[in-house]
Amino acid sequence: MKKADIGLIGLGVMGENLLMNMESKGFTVACFNRTTSKVTDFIEGRAKGKNIIGCYSLQELANNLAKPRKVMIMVKAGAPVDATIDSLLDILEEGDIIIDGGNSHFPDTMARCARVEAKGLRYIGMGVSGGEEGALNGPSLMPGGSSQAWPYVKDIFTKISAELEDGSHCCTWIGENGAGHFVKMVHNGIEYGDMQLICEAYDLMRKLLGLSNDKMHEVFSKWNEGELDSYLIEITKNILNFKDEDGSFLVEKILDTAGQKGTGKWTSIAALDQGVPLTLISEAVYARCLSAIKEERVEASKHFSHIKPEFKGNLDEFIEDIRKALYAAKIISYAQGYSLMRAAAKEYGWNLEYGNIALIWRGGCIIRSRFLGKIKEAYDKNPDLANLMLDDYFKKTLEDASASFRKVVAMAALNGIPVPAMSSALAYFDGYKSANLPANLLQAQRDYFGAHTYERVDGARGDFHHTNWTGHGGKTSASTYNA
Repeated sequence: MKKADIGLIGLGVMGENLLMNMESKGFTVACFNRTTSKVTDFIEGRAKGKNIIGCYSLQELANNLAKPRKVMIMVKAGAPVDATIDSLLDILEEGDIIIDGGNSHFPDTMARCARVEAKGLRYIGMGVSGGEEGALNGPSLMPGGSSQAWPYVKDIFTKISAELEDGSHCCTWIGENGAGHFVKMVHNGIEYGDMQLICEAYDLMRKLLGLSNDKMHEVFSKWNEGELDSYLIEITKNILNFKDEDGSFLVEKILDTAGQKGTGKWTSIAALDQGVPLTLISEAVYARCLSAIKEERVEASKHFSHIKPEFKGNLDEFIEDIRKALYAAKIISYAQGYSLMRAAAKEYGWNLEYGNIALIWRGGCIIRSRFLGKIKEAYDKNPDLANLMLDDYFKKTLEDASASFRKVVAMAALNGIPVPAMSSALAYFDGYKSANLPANLLQAQRDYFGAHTYERVDGARGDFHHTNWTGHGGKTSASTYNA
């Protein structure tokens, strides 16, 4: 029997669908699952008659793989990944390749890459986006790790990834050690932001404008034909029009408590570690946390007066204002995400190709959208672009949307409708383009109570001063550090 091109451990939803995808592209694949009855069920079910080899031990899996062996792990992130790697290191040989396709935290991937390479093997930590449908029909793939491993798996992963209309594929080598999983983490953070922004637009239309689900379905359908054309806008219009068995709209029966798996939180923590103001994505994470305390919110609603939302004006014009505000905030969310990637690339020595990252997000993944083509163009023009907002296209778009953006956030505040992601995006935009911020007073406060020093506008950067503000302090100042 022909040996398999690649093996996969973990027959969950993603694992099974990736195997079916690989086989459909002409590859022979082998599989193993710790609960071996799943192997039997898969081989005798979906995989029956396919070039898929069922294995009942890791040794059997290794024996069925062509050298250098390529083993992809699709198990729960954390300890199960480490345990699987440990078992494979006892079986595999020098030059073999281990690939983690789960949602692992990038520091874990960095450590695993070093551990596997120290044993003479190669390691890839690969972000996989697109869910069940993407895994089967073409996901967006973000591999990073041991660069020497890439030539051996490039053909497989390129062929199974989503294919765009121009024939390009949504897969490219990201960088060393944890780069792939870091970029996937940022992708998920941006996903949090996109979803929250859409929810805020929806909330404004239903509470302030009083639009019906049918009308909002119509609005989102129209938006999906223009700049906002994206997977998330598309599914939103479908959700708004979806009826329950009794003929009523299903979305109105869904409890307003959102779940999360932690990647958004990781993105916010990474931004704090890097000193990058990732305000919109962080607010999207906090919005989910706030939604989770449903009973507490219900009780609090009984203790405070409420503003009855009231809109006076041209309905169609304000719907267009919301569209512009949504698009402007989306630009700012991506600008923050790309700033985080730039900071991490500098910190960890990764040579990230920002335009190519936008390209592989254009298909297969949850945040796929027409908008990503503009990001690719921006970084093609200027690979060293400091902030996405400074690109000519995005700069003009933000200027054109500014009045609408402010109107929407103001109307939301006046009518008691929370729009944390939009509000934080506008605040970041105003702060970023401000030549002067009130941090001069903040530094004076820090020096006053803690002798933390300050720089002067009439001095050189890096030249720090301390003032004895009260006349009771001394000349000794505290050491300085940055987040």
